[in-house]
Amino acid sequence: MTQALHKKVDKGADLVPVDPARASLEVVEAGPPATLQPVPRITVHAFCINPETGLAVQRAAEDRRLKRASVLVEMGGIDAACARYSDSPTPNLVLLEASSDPEDILRGLDRLAEQCDSGTRVIVIGSANDVRLYRDLMRRGVSEYLMTPVDPLQVIEAVSSLYVDPSAPPIGRSIVFVGAKGGVGASTVCHNAGYALASLVTEQVTIVDLDLAFGTASLDFNQDASHGLADALTAPDRLDPVMLDRLLVECSSNLNLLVAPSALGRDYDLPPDSYEMVLDVVRRSVPYMLVDLPHLWSSWAKQMLLSAEEVVVVAMPDLACLRNTKNLFEEIMKARPNDRPPHLVLNQVGMPKRPEIAVKDFAEALGQGPLVELAFDPQLFGTAANNGQMITELNGKAAPVAGFDIIARRLLGRELPAASTKAGLLSFLMGKKAR
Repeated sequence: MTQALHKKVDKGADLVPVDPARASLEVVEAGPPATLQPVPRITVHAFCINPETGLAVQRAAEDRRLKRASVLVEMGGIDAACARYSDSPTPNLVLLEASSDPEDILRGLDRLAEQCDSGTRVIVIGSANDVRLYRDLMRRGVSEYLMTPVDPLQVIEAVSSLYVDPSAPPIGRSIVFVGAKGGVGASTVCHNAGYALASLVTEQVTIVDLDLAFGTASLDFNQDASHGLADALTAPDRLDPVMLDRLLVECSSNLNLLVAPSALGRDYDLPPDSYEMVLDVVRRSVPYMLVDLPHLWSSWAKQMLLSAEEVVVVAMPDLACLRNTKNLFEEIMKARPNDRPPHLVLNQVGMPKRPEIAVKDFAEALGQGPLVELAFDPQLFGTAANNGQMITELNGKAAPVAGFDIIARRLLGRELPAASTKAGLLSFLMGKKAR
């Protein structure tokens, strides 16, 4: 009997656990993963022979980039596909795992071709490393050939390449900053990290402040608040790149803001689709989009977190932040099994007379350590906030400047400077504060 594994059943079941620290290190060495565009609403049927291949396709089906696709995974290979389509129409895309014998693969495809509807595309997964077989497959109209073993990202990339217009401009990277609780300084970290990132690249960087009622991006960058973002969210179908250019506030040659109105004269109960539509326009207009997400848990906020390429969680070393950070990490990693884990930034470390959870205990509970630790320095951060300046502008030699640079470099997938790693990250960032 054919075993069917539907996309919506046992989501994430039997997945191989990921070592967060190792996964993070590997990505930094290799650079950031390519930003794959979401696949449109298509139907995909996969017919696998090996359970490992079926699991890889199942994990790909659960990925955020395939959330619009309807994916069905069955065991049985080409024979199961021929049996299914003998009396039913074929989907948009068929993934077939084939035997190792090239002649068997070609005979099976010839049988399947008699039942395939016009417009159905086929991806073959096999173990034969044979140039002649590859050419024969291409002549028969096969769209792609993948060598086993395959991983989820290979499957996602293969499907995306078939249904995303290659002439379309590349989609920008979405980087979301969120606080483990209110008052941890997530907005400050987001804004300063965005400023540091813009100084490392020549491409455009846009910071989006989604705290519509109480956002501080306009204050931190000494800019006027605007109702443009709220208006765009109210009528997202009207937003296009030309209108977006008018809404953006320019801070430097390659750093722009989409600021919150920071006014209480209206309610901001907007449907989740509005946020997704607006941010989609931003992502298609700039290479890097940093989202300053308010501390709340709603359908749209959750969607922002789970659809981002990178997530940065900002926390203080206390019990509430440890609990909330652990919950956030577990939820994000469960929903994004093919992405690297969130990054942790510990902020306001070393506050006088405040009991703190040791960094090693914080790291042990999460399964990974913090990317950086930023020392408690109310004079420095308070002055910068009141002046509408970034920390780098106020004092380029201040210890937190190196921390924001490290965050930016990690998000770009660049190696950390040799000097800072050699000196010891914690002691360098903590400045005069001895721990």
